[in-house]
Amino acid sequence: MTTTYDVQRLRSMIPSLDSGTAHFDGPGGTQTPAAVANAIADALRGPLSNRGRGTPAEIRADDITVAAREAMADLLGADPRGIVFARSMTQVTFDIARTLAQGWGPGDEVVVTRLDHDANVRPWVIAAERAGATIRWAEFDPRTGDLPADAVLGLVGPTTRLVAVTGASNLIGTRPDIAAITAGVRAAGALSYIDGVHLTAHSFIDVAALGADFYACSPYKFLGPHLGVLAASPDLLEQLHPDKLLPATNAVPERFELGTLPYELLAGVTAAVDVLAGLVGSDGARRSRLQVSLAALEDYEDGLSARLRAGLDADSRIRVYSNAAHRTPTHLFTVDGVSDDDVSAHLAKRGVDAPSSNFYALECSRHLGLGDAGGIRAGLAPYSTVEDVDRLIGALAEI
Repeated sequence: MTTTYDVQRLRSMIPSLDSGTAHFDGPGGTQTPAAVANAIADALRGPLSNRGRGTPAEIRADDITVAAREAMADLLGADPRGIVFARSMTQVTFDIARTLAQGWGPGDEVVVTRLDHDANVRPWVIAAERAGATIRWAEFDPRTGDLPADAVLGLVGPTTRLVAVTGASNLIGTRPDIAAITAGVRAAGALSYIDGVHLTAHSFIDVAALGADFYACSPYKFLGPHLGVLAASPDLLEQLHPDKLLPATNAVPERFELGTLPYELLAGVTAAVDVLAGLVGSDGARRSRLQVSLAALEDYEDGLSARLRAGLDADSRIRVYSNAAHRTPTHLFTVDGVSDDDVSAHLAKRGVDAPSSNFYALECSRHLGLGDAGGIRAGLAPYSTVEDVDRLIGALAEI
């Protein structure tokens, strides 16, 4: 096993990359390693039933679920008893918002930001409006893309019930100081809900160090299958009582998981975490291997991101909106005189997948002055290469 980050080794594990496409669409969903696909298929090939400890099919479903909770706990530095699986991050956020809002009313306040994906905005806006609570908006600097902690904490007071903020913008990559924000939120007696969908794909996560009360992410953004994950303290989850079916268990975390879990996808989650843990060679428990591997990945992506940014900046027709001091390797840009759709279409003809949209970060796109259109997003992933970057820059120069 290699002791340094070897992108070609990872690429050899991902069959879809054989097509030759340079994928910059990772922020919308990464390509899938064969080990993940095989784990999903193997789960379906064997005996499988609803969870239990009786028949082999029941035991297998239970074992798959327990293993997936442990894998996500290792990835996030969380307690496996506080790992909740859902159809998507959007779904679980709506579920938690509805549940928390049972205790909200007129005079209460909820803070959301213009930087966030709408999945960490609209559930809170809708829940607050229905409860009669007030929404307060934290604004980021559209010139730099930065969201200072003070811009959020300046809105927090004794009537604040929850602050929802992204760990990293899926549109422009900005990484706010989450630990500083959550410390201030907790001091005010409020709860924090962190959208970690984009951040988890690019950094080693420690939910406790971040101070997040709730941390949500999506495995398909880091080589896994399509579903959502919520991490929270089991003690906090015990205090919440979501709507559920009468015969459904009231145990945590299962009380938040409506219906039968997609066991085959849970098997894929475990496989994806194991792939991440093995990106570079190291010994020890999976959590330790993840720390080493993801640190190496972050260094690799940062270097590649600098090369991409230099290429974008060298073209005077290109305007880049990803300017925060601390950000992921995600670049949003436009090309003067050419529509975003035409740019993306041209890139696709050159085998470069860099789509254009607001990518559901609607408030962010509008605050940048881009309206609902957004821009062209080039996001790096663990399998991105120097050749991919150079192909993108070369294709843009042809326009």
